[in-house]
Amino acid sequence: MRLLVRSWNLYHGRTHPQSSGLHLEAMVRLVTADAPDVVALQEVPLWAAKQLDDWSGMSASWAMTMPALLGPLARRVTASDPERYRSSLTGQANALLVNPHFDVGRHRRVVLNPGLTRQDWLLRGGQRRVCQSLEVERDGEGIVLANLHASKSPDPELGGREIQHAAAFLADASRCVLCGDFNLDRHPVPGFSEPIGGIDQILVRGAEVERGPDVWPVERRTVGGMVLSDHAPVEAVISSTS
Repeated sequence: MRLLVRSWNLYHGRTHPQSSGLHLEAMVRLVTADAPDVVALQEVPLWAAKQLDDWSGMSASWAMTMPALLGPLARRVTASDPERYRSSLTGQANALLVNPHFDVGRHRRVVLNPGLTRQDWLLRGGQRRVCQSLEVERDGEGIVLANLHASKSPDPELGGREIQHAAAFLADASRCVLCGDFNLDRHPVPGFSEPIGGIDQILVRGAEVERGPDVWPVERRTVGGMVLSDHAPVEAVISSTS
């Protein structure tokens, strides 16, 4: 099995620096244009999560991290001022996109900060953090894909505990790819491949990193003179044998 894997925080569809409107469809089409095997996405508005299959031509499995407050109206309000509203009205999800040549199995998720209360979310801007995992198989060979978005905090131990929680959730997966926005620079996970510099990672256990992980140059995510997202996609080629 040989996989081209990407991970990208979509920044709710915004550009950096901020421009008018949202560009989620353009982002998803860009990162899936050459039919990669796996794409892990973070900061996907809930309304957009339901469009991922059509935009990408891939099979999407997503896990809600924040509920929407205004239903269908939230998309219009947020698009009118993306910098102000972000995901506070539209809600938010993580998503795993997989190429149709895979057989897709069990999809699981775990909340990484279960102590978060509704009051934390409504009054303090707290966000539920989730790790999702997806079992996939091709030609009789299986692998577990995982995607997380850890908390950003002045206390690095907070994000570290969440990542440790995710690692425990994945402990039984002998062959695993862990993607996501760790919000900690070069944070290692025992048993997985070494992280790269930065907060966006693709880590591997039970397989070989054949190439990368590599960060896309800014030109590759610039469309119509606009730089999509404040994060760059990260990609790696992974190979394994049964």
